Amino acid sequence: MSTPTLDTDPWLVREPHVDLGALAVTESVFSLSNGYLGVRGTLDEVEPFGMRGTYLSGVYETHPLSYPEGGFGHPEEGQALVTVLDGTPLRLLVDGVPLDVREVAPEVHERTLDLRAGTLDRRVRWTTPSGTTMEVTSRRLVSLAERSVCAVRYEVRAVDGRAHVVVRSELAGGEITPTGVENDDPRVAEALDRAFEPLVSTRTATGGTLASRTRRSGLTVAAAVDHEVSGGRVSVHADEHRVVTSVAADLGAGEDLVVVKTLGYSWSADAGPDSVAGEAAAAVASGTDLGWDGLLAAQRRVLDELWATADVEVDGDPELQQALRYDVFQLFCSAVCISGAPVGAKGLTGVGYSGHTFWDVEGFVLPALTLLYPDAAARLLRWRAGTLPSARDRAGTLGVAGAVFAWRTISGPEVSAYWPASTAALHVNADIARAYWLYENATGADPASVGGLEVLVETARAWTSLGHYDAAGNWHLFGVTGPDEYTGVVDDNVFTNLMARANLRRAADACRRLEPEARDLGVEAAETAAWEAAADAVCVPWDEGLRVHPMNDNFTAYADWPFEDEGDDYPIQAHHHYARFYRRQVLKQADLVQALWWCRDEFTAEEVARDLEYYEARTVRDSSLSAAVQAVVCAQAQHPDLAHRYLRECALVDLRDVRGDTAEGLHLASVAGAWLAFVAGLGGLREDHETLEIAPLLPAALSRTAWSVTWRGALLRVETTREGSTVTLVRGDGPLPLVVDGEARTVTAGDPLRVPLQDPEPLLAEPTQPAGRAPRT
Repeated sequence: MSTPTLDTDPWLVREPHVDLGALAVTESVFSLSNGYLGVRGTLDEVEPFGMRGTYLSGVYETHPLSYPEGGFGHPEEGQALVTVLDGTPLRLLVDGVPLDVREVAPEVHERTLDLRAGTLDRRVRWTTPSGTTMEVTSRRLVSLAERSVCAVRYEVRAVDGRAHVVVRSELAGGEITPTGVENDDPRVAEALDRAFEPLVSTRTATGGTLASRTRRSGLTVAAAVDHEVSGGRVSVHADEHRVVTSVAADLGAGEDLVVVKTLGYSWSADAGPDSVAGEAAAAVASGTDLGWDGLLAAQRRVLDELWATADVEVDGDPELQQALRYDVFQLFCSAVCISGAPVGAKGLTGVGYSGHTFWDVEGFVLPALTLLYPDAAARLLRWRAGTLPSARDRAGTLGVAGAVFAWRTISGPEVSAYWPASTAALHVNADIARAYWLYENATGADPASVGGLEVLVETARAWTSLGHYDAAGNWHLFGVTGPDEYTGVVDDNVFTNLMARANLRRAADACRRLEPEARDLGVEAAETAAWEAAADAVCVPWDEGLRVHPMNDNFTAYADWPFEDEGDDYPIQAHHHYARFYRRQVLKQADLVQALWWCRDEFTAEEVARDLEYYEARTVRDSSLSAAVQAVVCAQAQHPDLAHRYLRECALVDLRDVRGDTAEGLHLASVAGAWLAFVAGLGGLREDHETLEIAPLLPAALSRTAWSVTWRGALLRVETTREGSTVTLVRGDGPLPLVVDGEARTVTAGDPLRVPLQDPEPLLAEPTQPAGRAPRT
C-alpha cells in the first residue's frame, strides 16, 4: 500500500492524481461524517476500492467470543460496527463500456475535500474507445445540518463527441462487509458476514426504500433514496437487497447528464421496520425539499460558524496549517449530530478496532469538544452516563463496588477480556470522571444535566473498593496497568494513583456542593470523608537517587531495553513477546509524562523537567496517542521546538499515514490530540483550575499562531507573534478573568489584552529520544 500524495493548501485536501495503490488510505482521509452517518471516501463507480463502508453510529452486530480456556468474568459476546445499506455506488457505462479507472487511463483524475464547503469533489476525464472525450464531476456531502441525509451531484459530460451513457445508481445491502474483526472462529464469520435480515423493500418512480434488521443485536436500519435527473430517462428496480435506479441519455458534443442522488438513513433498537423505513423516506423528502443548492448552503452555514469559533492559524508551517484545520474539521464532523451513541476510536471512517470506543475518547476527544463545541460533548457525556448499568454489572463481576466502565465497547458492556491491557487498565474510570469534571469546569453547566454527579460517585466508590492501606497508612493500587501497555499489571502506577486521587477529591467536592442530589445516591458524610482520606494517603513512588518518579513501583530498577539493537523493529509488540518487554524500561506511549499534564498540580517545575528527560529516553511511541501528550509536556517544560515537532507528527498522522494504518480509519484521538497539542502545548492553555490559563510559546519555525476557545459561554481568540500575544473577547459580556504566564489578568469586550511573549526558560537541555524514535516530521 502506498502513501498518497496530497497538495498542501490551507483550506483544501487535494489529491491531484488519484493513486490506486493508496485508495484504502484516501478512503479514510476523504471520509465524510456528521457523527450520526459516515461514508468512506470511495470512488463513485465502486471498483476499485480498498474498503467500502457506510456507517451509522450505534449500529453494530454481536458475535461470539471464544477462549482457549474458560475463565470467570470473560465477556461472552463481542460487538462490531457493521456497514449499513450503501448508497454511494454510481456506475457509469459510456457506449456500453464501464468506467474503470484501472483500464481507461484517465487524462485527469483528482479529488478534493473542501474544509469550508464540507464536500468531497472528484473529476475524471478520459477518452472512450470511440474517440469521445468524457468528463465526470461528482460532489458528495454528508449533511451537517440534516443529520440523516447524504447527497451526491453526479454530472457526465460528452466534451467533444456523441455518447450513449447509462448511470446505474444503487442502494444496496446484504453484501459481506468488513467489520475489523480478525477471528478464525466460524461462528464469528457466520454472525458478521451477513449481519442483516431484509425486511422491507419499496419502489418509487425515482428511487425506493430498504429496511433490514441485525440478526443478533436486533437493530432495525433503513435507507431511502431519490433522484432528480436532468437530461436522462429513468427506470427503477427494487428487491429485498437493493434499489437500482438506471438513467440513460444520448449526449451530443458539449451536452451533459446531471443526477442528484439524495439518501436518507434511520435506525432504531425498538421501532418496527415500517416506522424506521418511514423515517428514512422522510429524511429524503427533507433533503429533496431543500434541494442540492439548499443542502450546500446549509453545509456552508454550519461550517462558517465552526470556523468563526474554532479556526486555527499557523504562519511558517503550511503543512501544519492544513493538518490542523483538517483535524478540527474531522473532530467536529465526528460528533456534530451524534446522539445516543459513542464516538469510536475511528469515528465513522473505518472499522479499525471493530468500531469500539475507548478511554481516549474521554481523554482527548471530549476535552477538545468541550472547549470547541460543548453541545456535542454534552451528548457524548450523556451517552456514557447511560452505560452506568453495564458498568455496575462489570464492577459486580470484578468484585468491586460502584461502577467499572468498559475498556472497549459500542453499547456499554465490556467486550474485551484481555487482562493486562484492558481489565487491569482501571485508569479508564478516572479518565471518564475527569471528562465530566472538565466539562462542568469549562462550561459552568450543572453536572446533573449530563449525569456527572452519579459518574463521579460510582467511580469514587470503585476506587475505595480497589485500593487499600498498608500498615504505615499509605493507600495503594496494586495489579493495574497505566496508559503504557508495554508495562502491564503493576503496583502503584503513578498516573493511575494520581488520577484516582483527583477522582476521589472531585467526587467529594461535588457531593458537598450538590448535597441533596448526593443524598439521593446514598452518599453520606462518612463516605466522602473516606474518599478524601484515601486521596490524601495515595502512594506516589519516588526514586531519591535518580530524583525522578518511577512510572510505577520499582520501574526505575527494571532492566534497560537495548534500543540501539532494535533498528527498525517497531512496533515492539510485533517483534517481541510480552514476556520480553514487560518489566523493562521501554514505553509504548506516554504514561508518567501524561500525569505531568493531567495532574500538573502534583509536580514541581523541576520534577516535570527531570521526569520528562527520563521518560523521553525510554518512550518509543508505538501508540498514536503519545505524540500529543509529549508535545504538551515538552512545551510545559519550555521546549517549544521539540513540542512543535511532536505536534507535527500528531497532526499529520492521517494526512501522511504516519503509522501505516490509516486505511482502517482515522485516528480520532490524534485528531483531537493535535488541537490539544496546539492550544495546550504551544498555547499553554489549562482548563483545570477555576480561572482559564494560557502561557503562549512560539517555536523558532513559526512566526504566528492563532486559535479560539469557548470558556463558560465566552469565545476567546488568542494570537501570538514575536511581539507578544493578543487575547480578544470575541463573544461574551466580560470582564473575564484569565491567568496569562502565571499572572492574573482580565479581558473585556472591545478591549483586547496584550502581553509580551515570554522567552523559554528550560531547566534542562532539550531531551533526546531512543535511537530512531525522534518525532517523525
